[in-house]
Amino acid sequence: MHRQPLLTQLRRYQPTDPHERTMWLNTIAFVEENPDCFERSLSVGHVTGSAWIVAQNPTQPDRTQVVLIHHRKLDRWFQPGGHADGNPDILAVARQEAQEETGLTQLTALGSADDTPEIFDVDVHLIPARGTEPAHFHYDIRFLFRANPLEPFVQSGETKAICWVDLQDIIRYTTEESIERMVKKTKVLLCF
Repeated sequence: MHRQPLLTQLRRYQPTDPHERTMWLNTIAFVEENPDCFERSLSVGHVTGSAWIVAQNPTQPDRTQVVLIHHRKLDRWFQPGGHADGNPDILAVARQEAQEETGLTQLTALGSADDTPEIFDVDVHLIPARGTEPAHFHYDIRFLFRANPLEPFVQSGETKAICWVDLQDIIRYTTEESIERMVKKTKVLLCF
């Protein structure tokens, strides 16, 4: 079953708060109930992949900055990410979307103590109707990546801007609950 690897990852994941736990349970149910959950054509919603990218270069591996993009269509700041378009390997989707939206090529997925990439965050959010596309849900699976902040960004047609943002300055860009949750998780990882 093409959904089994994602379901295995989801079942190993531990949400950090009650709201994320609800979204995590809803995501598991959605993936179990929809064989075409990776397809954009599933009009009620679909699985997406995102990358939470922390700064880490060889001379200053402090991870206190993250990449945010100013999304052109939604006119808001988010982490890079996007549609699976049928690909059940959501880690690969997150990496590809991050590369396409930022131009960063040296992305390393982070994970457990043995460095096996694991889910970093789970979020379910409503995408508003646009044109002929109805409102629908994104079941977003987020992975933690590191990148060298000295590598230059390459602007894409999907973004208005791309930048490294200090964790303490995120609130100047967005007050999205899910991004605030990922900031908290990052600070816990860094023992702030």
